[in-house]
Amino acid sequence: MIKNITNVRGFRCWGAHTGVKSLRRDLAIIFSEVPASAAAVFTQNQVVAEPVKVCRENIKNGMAQAIVVNAGNANACTGEQGYEGALAMVRATAESLEIDEDMVLVSSTGVIGEPFPTEEIVNGIRVSAPKVSNRSSAGSFAANAILTTDTFAKEGFIEFSVGGREVNMAGIAKGSGMIHPNMATMLAFIVTDIDIEPGLLQKAVREAVDDTFNMITVDGDSSTNDMVAVLANGMAENERLKMDDSKDYNVFRNRLRQMMEHLSRLIVSDGEGSSKFIEYRVVNGPEKSVCRKIARSISSSNLVKTAMFGRDPNWGRIVSAAGNAGVAFDYTAVDLYLGNEKERVKVLEKGKPVKYDRNFMKKLLRESHISVKLDMCNGEAEATAWGSDLTTDYVLFNSVYTT
Repeated sequence: MIKNITNVRGFRCWGAHTGVKSLRRDLAIIFSEVPASAAAVFTQNQVVAEPVKVCRENIKNGMAQAIVVNAGNANACTGEQGYEGALAMVRATAESLEIDEDMVLVSSTGVIGEPFPTEEIVNGIRVSAPKVSNRSSAGSFAANAILTTDTFAKEGFIEFSVGGREVNMAGIAKGSGMIHPNMATMLAFIVTDIDIEPGLLQKAVREAVDDTFNMITVDGDSSTNDMVAVLANGMAENERLKMDDSKDYNVFRNRLRQMMEHLSRLIVSDGEGSSKFIEYRVVNGPEKSVCRKIARSISSSNLVKTAMFGRDPNWGRIVSAAGNAGVAFDYTAVDLYLGNEKERVKVLEKGKPVKYDRNFMKKLLRESHISVKLDMCNGEAEATAWGSDLTTDYVLFNSVYTT
């Protein structure tokens, strides 16, 4: 059986149906048997969901022991009633698991602006909390319980060694639409049994998010609820990580990034109405920040997305999007390649068009995985973004989202 959160030492979870959603599980609980170092990043949207407000306070002590998530209602733009509902989720979780309230992180996902069903969710928490388990099926229940328009559960698990100790890490995520994170409705929760200082964990999380979740897009909309949270309970019993220049920290940081990239790619591959997964690489740039901005600008362009949907090698749209990134960009110096995972064709060399077989190119662009590579020829920095195409199915799906 595939490993998941329940295979990380000291973590138990559950996923249940409370009735907020008619056909799916809609409540997930993740519980650490011991207090864990905690780190999180949240949406920078000025419209912030009520659970995000609660989490921003509870995460300040750098510790947490439980995460509770409801699906089917975003608890955003719900005012005092929604805020009290988020607090009620915290209280019910803390009481049921016999932990302090400030050790609980809470998250919601679903439709914005609907009254929050506090009673149903709190009752669900009280019934579900005693059921948290380390059985593999419980991990699967939790992964499925956080989904909204997703078509499949998004999970990951990796094992690695730190200081001679085996470390486990697992994660779950949800996201299909409103995907354009700017964290400085996409959710991700990662647990690990490594022992690490909370402040150092926060540093690792923020850096990894910048390279992964902040480099994906489906529709260009940053949600009110975006959140990535990581718990590290120390049960691997490695020597506690305290310094960011140690070999062991670098191992952990790279594995954390690997987990986040895996979950990020799963989110993009499940983009609402999408038919293609597109990787955008910007290489040989002057600075990583420049490469990031250009990659995000290209991946966010609706004109580029529609061209990819139509298998149209319209490289002018890509160059134009790069020029809109808000950074210095000399198109006369760049090389551009289009294709798929197996083969790319140069369509631009030092800013000048290159002759190529258009029929062969359209054949390459029929694949479900597309590759766009922009070589700035102006340094050694690089960045990668991931996105989907923009299809007629996306428009139809989101035109009747609540009806």
